[in-house]
Amino acid sequence: MSYKKWFDEHAKKHQIIMDKLTQLNDKEVIEYFRFENMVKNEPNFCPLYKENKKCHDTQKLNCYLCACPNFRFNENGFAKEGKMTLFSKCDIKSPEGDRFISENAIHQNCAGCIVPHKEHYIEKVFDRSWLHIMRKVPCE
Repeated sequence: MSYKKWFDEHAKKHQIIMDKLTQLNDKEVIEYFRFENMVKNEPNFCPLYKENKKCHDTQKLNCYLCACPNFRFNENGFAKEGKMTLFSKCDIKSPEGDRFISENAIHQNCAGCIVPHKEHYIEKVFDRSWLHIMRKVPCE
C-alpha cells in the first residue's frame, strides 16, 4: 500500500471516530485516543489492536496522532542518493528515528520515536481535524 493510500484511508477512519466524539472537550478527546481505550472501543482503527500490540514500545501510548505531523513523504521521491531514491523523511530529524534502506529506496523508520504519541505533544498541536494537523505530510 502506498503512503498516500494509507494516509487517505486513515484520515477517513480518524474522522469517523471524531464524528462520534463531538460532545467531548479537547482533553477528553485526547484521553479517548489512549491505546487501552482504543483497543477496547475502536478495534478496527489499527490492525495491531487485534493482537493488543503497540506500534511503539512505550507504557503511555496515545494514538490520536497515528502517523506523525513531522513525517514527510513523496511518492515520486524527494531526491536521489546514489542509485537510491529518498521517499520519506523526518522533518525534525528526530534522533530516535532511523532510515530503512533497501536496494533502491530509502524510507524513514519511525519505530524508535514516540514524539507524536505523547499527550503533551498532542495537546501542543491539537486540532479536531487530523488532516489539518497532518497537512504538511504529503509532499507532492
